[in-house]
Amino acid sequence: MSSFWSGWIIVLTVANIIGAVWLLWITSRTNPGEKASDTTGHVWDGDLQEYNNPLPRWWLWLFYLTVVFSIVYLVLYPGLGNFQGVLGWSQTGQYQEERARIEARQQEFFARFDGMSLTALAGEDDAMAAAGNIFGNRCAQCHGSDGRGAYSFPNLTDGSWLWGGDEDAILTSIRQGRNGMMPPMGEAIGGERAVAQMVEYVRSLAGLDHDAQMAEAAAPMWAVCGACHGPDGTGMTVLGAPNLTNNEWLYSADRASIARTITQGRQNNMPAQLPVLGEQQSRLLAAYVLRMSGQAGP
Repeated sequence: MSSFWSGWIIVLTVANIIGAVWLLWITSRTNPGEKASDTTGHVWDGDLQEYNNPLPRWWLWLFYLTVVFSIVYLVLYPGLGNFQGVLGWSQTGQYQEERARIEARQQEFFARFDGMSLTALAGEDDAMAAAGNIFGNRCAQCHGSDGRGAYSFPNLTDGSWLWGGDEDAILTSIRQGRNGMMPPMGEAIGGERAVAQMVEYVRSLAGLDHDAQMAEAAAPMWAVCGACHGPDGTGMTVLGAPNLTNNEWLYSADRASIARTITQGRQNNMPAQLPVLGEQQSRLLAAYVLRMSGQAGP
């Protein structure tokens, strides 16, 4: 805040305090010759009159005490422009102090699990209770509170993994995030008719009802898609390319959704959590996902 505005605030604040004291003092005085029972001259409903009696002394002194309190407060705490008060208190300082205290308690708690493998962590109820809170705060918005995912967000409980489901792969996903991209392939495989045929071929891979003739016609074109999804359609975790044979669908298995995926492509992003959670909480979260998927824990 500039010196001008700081001074302006100080002047207004002090003037208001002085004005309040003056108003209390002037209204509590009794003019010479004036009786306490004199009226102000205001009459309502014919006989309802307003008397000009001073405030009770105890009430008046309460007002003076509030003025004293305000002066003491402004000396001790911020309130007069750039003056921070003799105690040096600030809301930023208090926030940082409380945050440091909470982080110290967290470090003490998480330090109990240093050096433990993810499998061992998944069996620790205290660790998993904390990890459940982390999951609720950071992951449930996309993957659901039960980890079963939603449209375009992976199910973490079904054993089907885009990037692999071992300890290292899950921990890497949490630490570094993932960027999944399916490029538009409609023109690459031959246009609208070819897309319709490829839809039937993809459905055949998953064992869904399909037009056998159209699927057979698309088979020679599969090499274009198999570069990522594999010759047999089981996917490649190194690329995050989904398995198309297990009937686990990120974007639905109806013909329109598959056609849109082929024609327009898809793009997904899992944000990196390490900068937010740190190493200890990231490991607890990875263990929680392992436990949720049934690969570890009790």
